[in-house]
Amino acid sequence: MKKTLAAISLFALLGAGTVHAQNIQITPNGTNPSSIGDKKYFSGHAVVDPLFPATAESHATFGEVIFAPGARTAWHTHPAGQMLIVTGGQGWVQQEGQARRVINSGDVVWIPAGVKHWHGATDKTGMSHIAVSYMKDGSNVTWQELVSDKDYSEKK
Repeated sequence: MKKTLAAISLFALLGAGTVHAQNIQITPNGTNPSSIGDKKYFSGHAVVDPLFPATAESHATFGEVIFAPGARTAWHTHPAGQMLIVTGGQGWVQQEGQARRVINSGDVVWIPAGVKHWHGATDKTGMSHIAVSYMKDGSNVTWQELVSDKDYSEKK
């Protein structure tokens, strides 16, 4: 929980640079409708809940993704990095060429710019996370090939 609070505080500071006094803005739950993860970018059942898009203040997109057991993203990179805050369950994250790593509820994961990776649930447990993807030149992700069942099951 301390890691989660620290991460949320970091998000607040990232957008606080030269912000002038403004009004508090609340985006009611359900404003941005949920969608099933696109089969071009996800294997298995994943629900994507966009929380809010990038703004001049945040420079990042924020969304919650809920993965059923066995569900995962395709391989992808981020031009300015990505932070994952695991909010429930247990999952895996893997950087290309390295062993997959276990992530648990309460963990905060930083993925540097340009690092090819995937993340998702384990084969036996679901997992949810809030993904913060930072923008560069109007882009926050470059999707690549789906993670094969063979690659997903290998511990490496």
